[in-house]
Amino acid sequence: MAGHPWWAANEVLAFFVELAALGCLFWWGFSLGDTPFVQFPLGFGVLAIAIALWGMFAAPRARFRLPLSGVLAVKTVVLGGGALALYGVGHPVASVVMAVVVVVNTSLAETFRRRPAPTR
Repeated sequence: MAGHPWWAANEVLAFFVELAALGCLFWWGFSLGDTPFVQFPLGFGVLAIAIALWGMFAAPRARFRLPLSGVLAVKTVVLGGGALALYGVGHPVASVVMAVVVVVNTSLAETFRRRPAPTR
C-alpha cells in the first residue's frame, strides 16, 4: 500500500485532520472563558488532554498498543471531539463537513493499514 499515491494522500489528509481537530478543541476550550487568564488555560488544557490521549493510545508510535476498537474509540473522542468543538464555537456546517471528512478519512486509513499484504 505504501507505494500508492492515494494511500499517501490519505495519510497526509489524516495528519491535517488531526491538526484541525486539535485546533478546534483548543478554540472551543478557549471560548469557554471570559478573560484571557481563563481562556488560555482552558484552551491549552483541552488541547493537552487531547494530545496526551492521542500520543498514548492512537498515534502510530503510541506508548500503549490498544486493539483496533480501542484505537478507534480514542480517535472518535479526539477527532469527533474536534468536530463537536467546531459546532460548539458556532460553525454547524463546518462541523458536519469535518465530521464527514473524519469518518471517511479514518475509515480509509484503517482499511489501508489493516489490509493484508497481497500474496505472490
